[in-house]
Amino acid sequence: MRWFKDLYDRNVRLTDERLEHFENDHPEMAGQIDKVAETLSQPEIVVRSKTDSEAELFYRHYLMTPIGEKYMCVVVKVKVDGVFILTAYFTDAIKKGDVLWEK
Repeated sequence: MRWFKDLYDRNVRLTDERLEHFENDHPEMAGQIDKVAETLSQPEIVVRSKTDSEAELFYRHYLMTPIGEKYMCVVVKVKVDGVFILTAYFTDAIKKGDVLWEK
């Protein structure tokens, strides 16, 4: 298990199972853990999911990724007993939802 700090200074956990999940589902995510940490601590925008009120999507734009210029999206679940990463992936667009924070 790994721990990160997010923009709000919360402790965010990443289990080995979740890391394996997003590296298997999104092979371009292998070796991108530094970008995951950076996106959590220094996002450009944070959006609440429209389909899950407990999910927050952290986005940061990168000019260079394994698949070109993309946003990194790190999805965290915020529960009473803690915050944890559900998944992370590269994307072209920021999903719609309530903007919780913007740079």
